[in-house]
Amino acid sequence: MPKLKIFVGTMYGGALDVAEQVKPLFEEAGHEVEIFENPTLEDLTADDTDLALFCVSTTGSGDYPGSFASFAQAIAEKSPGLGSLRYGLIALGDSSYGDTFCGAGRQLDELLEGQGAHRLGERLEVDAMETFMADDAAIPWVEEWIASQQLKVA
Repeated sequence: MPKLKIFVGTMYGGALDVAEQVKPLFEEAGHEVEIFENPTLEDLTADDTDLALFCVSTTGSGDYPGSFASFAQAIAEKSPGLGSLRYGLIALGDSSYGDTFCGAGRQLDELLEGQGAHRLGERLEVDAMETFMADDAAIPWVEEWIASQQLKVA
């Protein structure tokens, strides 16, 4: 059974809620799913990491939340080379912050691509000004992502 790792960067629990809400969709598609609330570089670079979903909220002026900042910093500093990684990205933000809207998700996307990772499809950016519950946008996006990227294995 293929494994999907969901890496979460959250401040108030919104990104974790999204991860928990979309997990059953991947399980129904035939994936073993593990959620990492405090991810480490080793979680990402382990041999069993082939497909990943990142659920990341933005804090402050486009910053990564809490412990996710050290995870992103480790990727940047250690340059692990992620050429075999396929991933999707759900970025949560608030457009009232202007230029820093979904800044953490956008930075992470650049960082992963710079390490050779391959994003499957487009990044989802969820705007708190338009969508009160982020999973209202994430669930249909994940359903479409699974279908369009042919991720169903069961």
